[in-house]
Amino acid sequence: MPRADGRSLADLTGRLVREGLTVRGSGDLDIRVSGVTLDSRRVSPGDLYAAVPGSHGHGAAYWPQARDAGAVAVVTDADGVALIQNDAAGVPTLEVPIVRPVLGRVSALVYGEPATALRMIGVTGTQGKTTTTRLLESGLTEAGVPAAVVGTVGTRMLGEDVSSALTTPEAPDLQRLLRRMADRGVEACAMEVSSHALVMGRVGGFVFDVAVFLNLGRDHLDFHRDMDDYFAAKASLFETDHARRGLVNVDDDWGLRLARQAGVPVQTLSTRHRDADWWVDRVDLAPTGATFRVHGPGVEVAAGCPVPGGFNVANTLAAVAAAATAGYDAQSVATGIAAGPGVPGRLERIDEGQEFVVVVDYAHKPDALSAAIATLRPLTERRLMIVLGAGGDRDAGKRPLMGEIAAAGADLLVVTDDNPRNEDPAAIRAAILEGTTGGRAEVLEVGDRRAAIAEAVNRAGPGDVVLVAGKGHESGQEVAGVLHPFDDREVAREVLRG
Repeated sequence: MPRADGRSLADLTGRLVREGLTVRGSGDLDIRVSGVTLDSRRVSPGDLYAAVPGSHGHGAAYWPQARDAGAVAVVTDADGVALIQNDAAGVPTLEVPIVRPVLGRVSALVYGEPATALRMIGVTGTQGKTTTTRLLESGLTEAGVPAAVVGTVGTRMLGEDVSSALTTPEAPDLQRLLRRMADRGVEACAMEVSSHALVMGRVGGFVFDVAVFLNLGRDHLDFHRDMDDYFAAKASLFETDHARRGLVNVDDDWGLRLARQAGVPVQTLSTRHRDADWWVDRVDLAPTGATFRVHGPGVEVAAGCPVPGGFNVANTLAAVAAAATAGYDAQSVATGIAAGPGVPGRLERIDEGQEFVVVVDYAHKPDALSAAIATLRPLTERRLMIVLGAGGDRDAGKRPLMGEIAAAGADLLVVTDDNPRNEDPAAIRAAILEGTTGGRAEVLEVGDRRAAIAEAVNRAGPGDVVLVAGKGHESGQEVAGVLHPFDDREVAREVLRG
């Protein structure tokens, strides 16, 4: 909830100007706003409506709807001002050069700067954000710390699930959420920070106590120009306007590069080298997880992870190091992580008493698929079977790469649909199939995802492992712009039950 008394536009304008931002107020600046929204369909009475340009027009065109729903003022750019004043002169307005870069700060001020009451830990990387933040929230909770987590699977606050639409919510939604956390007594918040969120200003207006970099691999090249542009977005989290200090995994070249150029003090993480600030030894990998020891500045603790895979050792190391860097007891958090639950849709085992293993994983990019196969292949006594698709309206270049990786690592590959969105599903499957030539796997094409899962599961026998990859925790499948109920985990259970 926002602050009960709200904030006047005059107060907002003065504060923003004193902070060096370019802003001009007009109309009745004594009007008080109690919330902020980007969506005219989600306005509450007393809101400040943020009108931004979009791909299909300017948000200012929807000012009449926002006003009728109870918005009392608007923050927008010069084009937005012109549109609104043509409709109704004298609207209380904050005019800024570009809205998104200042929207986080505006929202934070309206909601009373809730992040200052929390210990904020932001985690970025191509793989592992969800696992790391969920393990961190679990470890903190088990250690007695009132905690929350925000990310792809949704928001969890004091042990209760709260739905959210984006990996990192839009700035007004995020600040409203942080206000709710602070009011409910949350002490620490672990948050996934996507490259989209950084570029679009969703995490503007407050500073993370600790920022964590996990890795960088091919993804989101439909949004970023190239890998250097993608890296630059991630690296921006490690500047003083976003974070106070950082932790950087240096097991790949991108991490080494970031550790050298970060604008805040950083410590390094590694599961391969003991010259990092934080490192591990005595690693014992098992089908149900791993145990190991974590070493850091003044820290040596026993640790474990309830999710299998060597890469999840790295995720757990990052979680323990982040908690310690934020001021919490490393051993208590490490013990809590080891005792906690797994992570939804991350190498999640589906067990209906069958004589083979079925695992659902969110792997929807080349590096993640490789990591999942590398984890499962040593645990496979006979055959590894993979069900795989690729999302539409996303980076098309990764499709043949994923086909190649799956065909090389599996004994049976069933190519199917993921979320085709607005693309032709058959064309997406064809792109995946292009990469499978020369692989070891028997390859089948089964467009219907339910039938594809059934095909793999019904072929499996004792000692086999079935990996259903790509959608993980998701509960819907988007086809031709329509979201249909579909959960890989539930479908696999239904097939197993016969």
